Amino acid sequence: MKIISWNVNSLNVRLPHLQQWLAAFAPDVVALQETKLEDSRFPDTALAEAGYRSVFAGQKTYNGVAILSREAAQDVQIGIPGFEDEQKRVIAATVGGLRIIDLYVVNGQDVGTDKYAYKLRWLDAVHAWVQDELSRHPDLIVLGDFNIAPEARDTHDPAVWNDSHILTSTAERDALQRLLSLGLHDAFRLFPQEENAFSWWDYRQAGFRRNLGLRIDLTLVSESLRARCVAAGIDREPRTWDRPSDHAPAWVELA
Repeated sequence: MKIISWNVNSLNVRLPHLQQWLAAFAPDVVALQETKLEDSRFPDTALAEAGYRSVFAGQKTYNGVAILSREAAQDVQIGIPGFEDEQKRVIAATVGGLRIIDLYVVNGQDVGTDKYAYKLRWLDAVHAWVQDELSRHPDLIVLGDFNIAPEARDTHDPAVWNDSHILTSTAERDALQRLLSLGLHDAFRLFPQEENAFSWWDYRQAGFRRNLGLRIDLTLVSESLRARCVAAGIDREPRTWDRPSDHAPAWVELA
């Protein structure tokens, strides 16, 4: 079972890329972020023609999340329960007995700003929700654009991306570690990986060509799924295409 996370950075622009990639990679479940589409404009018919059913929560211009699956999704949850937020950043569903939580984590702008404080509150709410979900769904995967690079090796330059920088600050990494401490595992790190493996590259300064990236797109699996993981990685290929998303798909395969 192949499960993927991909921040497409506008599904309106990247739909042909998604269709091409679905045909080539043939995943079973895809969690999308930054669809940037109101629900009335979501291309569920086109994706159904590709063999995928869709559940989604979107808004105009910003944010937006979706889960695509070959098997119909059940028990869909939009947003973090009990956390008031107009931004469409969260969707969860059960597919084939697997509970999937798709997150588009707040960027946070800069350390010390109001948006940074909002990010930390948001992550606290996610922690409480995931803890509850794990108690009811042992087979759980939390994936998405986390806007946090877990370790120094997940950045192209740890001297720049240090403990006072957004996406790598101490408080953000601590929040991610608290989430992992619930019994989740970074699937990418369960397997040997090449050095300097990233999932996001800035469009500016030839970031992709120079591999000036960060690994901020994560697939976190529960303890019960850890033994079922047979592979995990990042597919850089779509980042080479014309007018690409600035993110590449992160994937995990379960037996």
